[in-house]
Amino acid sequence: MDIPLSVATALRHNNAIGDLTCGLRVVVVLGSTATGKTALSIALARHLGGEIVNADSRYLYRGMDIGTAKPTEHERDGIPHHLIDIREPTESYGLSTFLADAFAAIEEVGRRGKVPFVAGGTPQYLRALIEGWQVPEVEPDWELRQRLEQQPASELFARLRQIDPETASQADPANKRRLIRAIEVYERTGQPLSAIAGQSPPPYQFFIVGLRQERGILYPRIDQRVRDMYDEGWLDEVRRLRELRVTREMPSMTAHGYREALDVVEGRLKMEEAIRQTQAMIHRYVRHQSTWFRKFPSIHWYDSSIRDYEQQVIASVRAFVSSSVERQEEPERSQGSVSH
Repeated sequence: MDIPLSVATALRHNNAIGDLTCGLRVVVVLGSTATGKTALSIALARHLGGEIVNADSRYLYRGMDIGTAKPTEHERDGIPHHLIDIREPTESYGLSTFLADAFAAIEEVGRRGKVPFVAGGTPQYLRALIEGWQVPEVEPDWELRQRLEQQPASELFARLRQIDPETASQADPANKRRLIRAIEVYERTGQPLSAIAGQSPPPYQFFIVGLRQERGILYPRIDQRVRDMYDEGWLDEVRRLRELRVTREMPSMTAHGYREALDVVEGRLKMEEAIRQTQAMIHRYVRHQSTWFRKFPSIHWYDSSIRDYEQQVIASVRAFVSSSVERQEEPERSQGSVSH
């Protein structure tokens, strides 16, 4: 569902945080890949009268459905979803744009008397939303990005440590896209990202639900999911994207496994090897997500491999939403994944 342009524009160009509804209750559902965030958020919205605001960077792009495990119309069960299929895969979409769009969506849902459920697994998006990061709106410099893309991540990280040690201290040294963006901000503005970015937490009341599973359970699920994606036509999806002139250099193609699937389509990689590489890549990403989630504020953690966990979550969230108790029990602090 698209957000009214007037609302998103107003929040983007004015003091967005100051325009938000004080005390609005917002439920966040987060967790590592394949822990069941989508199914849980839909169940919560159905039981408690809510709408879902997507916080997964891979769901933004139209035509990228199978490889992102985007919920189908049938799976959405009639629940309105915001910030899904809002960009062509040839377009870019940055963090500042996401924040403006997400706040606009949350406000629209709240104004209709519905409960906003923010659901996703992109840690940076989620943390930026919860903490109210003030992100500079610096237009992308594609020529600079192309040049930087040719350099190994180790060199980019070393460069970032020189120009912006504070940002480097919080960065993933292997995440080239984030490293390039931080360097780009410095090159375009002459100032380090840490000097021009800030935080202004939104005036919402958050209830953060975290899903996790033992990796011995989660990794096999991920591995089977990747194989299922290929069986369901992932290569055909990538062929259609190629026909639309989507190239491997575009930000949308950084979604896990898409470049590997493209290599299969173009004859550079055997399908079995692409599957293996994608599985290993997602395993690494799960560890990365767990590291990020440890830095979050209070999270109510649930093991989503337990049969009746969903009813437990619904009961806790219902109490929060209905204000039937004045003071919620102190939640467990964020501890990342169950196994480390």
